[in-house]
Parts: sequence; C-alpha cells; structure tokens
Amino acid sequence: MSFSDKISNKAQELSGKAKESAGDATNDDELKAEGLKDQAEAGLKQAGEKISDAAKSATEHFKK
Repeated sequence: MSFSDKISNKAQELSGKAKESAGDATNDDELKAEGLKDQAEAGLKQAGEKISDAAKSATEHFKK
C-alpha cells in the first residue's frame, strides 16, 4: 500500500467519523449513515491493501 493510499484511507475514515458525530449531534440519520458508510469503505480499502501487501511480500520471499 502506498503512503498516499494510507493517507487517503485514513482521511476517509476520519471524515466518516466526523459525519457520524455530526449526524448524532443534529439527529440527522442520513448524515450518520453516510459517515458509517465512509468508515466501512475506508476499512475495506485498508483490508484489501493489507492483503495485497502480504501477497506481494510472500511472492518476494519465495523469489529468493
């Protein structure tokens, strides 16, 4: 996972948390749901990148 991908995913996660909190504070269920969705998407991207990194690392290990 590139550094810029990590930053982008973390920004999306934090944005989602902010939306969720704002939705809670204003009783805006739609905004809260959007925040939860953003957090879930960021988490899935992070998990996918970790799997990709692990596969790349394993491939490089076996090439040696």
